[in-house]
Amino acid sequence: MPENGIDLMKHEDILRYEEIIRIVHVFAMLGISKIRITGGEPLVRQGVVDLIRRIHEIPGIQDLSLTTNGILLEPFSRDLYKAGLRRVNISLDSLKPERFWYITRRNRFHRVWRGIERSLREGFYPIKLNIVAIKGVNDDELVDFARLTQDRPIHVRFIEYMPAGSKVTWKPENVLTVSRIKQEIERFAPLIEVSSEGQNGPAAMFRLEGAKGLIGFISPVSRHFCGKCNRLRLTSDGKLRTCLFCDDEIDLREYLRNGCGDDKLIERLGLALTKKPQRHEIDTQYFKKCQRNMNSIGG
Repeated sequence: MPENGIDLMKHEDILRYEEIIRIVHVFAMLGISKIRITGGEPLVRQGVVDLIRRIHEIPGIQDLSLTTNGILLEPFSRDLYKAGLRRVNISLDSLKPERFWYITRRNRFHRVWRGIERSLREGFYPIKLNIVAIKGVNDDELVDFARLTQDRPIHVRFIEYMPAGSKVTWKPENVLTVSRIKQEIERFAPLIEVSSEGQNGPAAMFRLEGAKGLIGFISPVSRHFCGKCNRLRLTSDGKLRTCLFCDDEIDLREYLRNGCGDDKLIERLGLALTKKPQRHEIDTQYFKKCQRNMNSIGG
């Protein structure tokens, strides 16, 4: 997080829950079946459990998950599970409390860990820990993260450091490629490849011999997977983005608040899809960092 915090949005600029529900209803009719609630931090918004319950009840939604920083996960876990949530992704870039404080600007590591343990007890599966691996920051913890999968049924996923956000100081030399991460872990123990059949996410999955959990590797920088990307991002202020690294956005909020019909929302979705780029340009001379920071796009 930025040392001085982030700019706050006005309440009226954020989509109302009723507007989110309507968009999901319309898109579900068109075949969109997987929804992830993300942020920022979604658990700080009042009424989020009811939003998840209502999305879970929408016909056609087959998969519902949540991405969280984990700080509020312990008190919310039971209610989230009762609301129909079954999968959680937890952003956790260090297992060292002092380093966690440096990265997040909050001394809340032990609270996050209690949330992970509570989620395991409640029966969430899979629980995915997302680690952005950065050279010189947390590259000495790769094996420690991999060890977590030995006696816990969790998915540890290493993600290459991406240039997300105009205010983020990103340098190619700070990127730990997936191949380097795998080499480091295999000095500890061999990685056994796991079939990706039935999985449509971006991670290549492996496991340690005899481990209860899995280890995933996501390579947006060294080996992009744009050709398989089928994701859309709906920002909290009602913009539809088809690529994490492209500033082209299709406004839905304005149309919703002007009383548009479902046909107009379908038309706007179609327009967004025509603008989806063939691939990002991170490793080319044409790359330009997007103007939004990750906390306002959604992971």
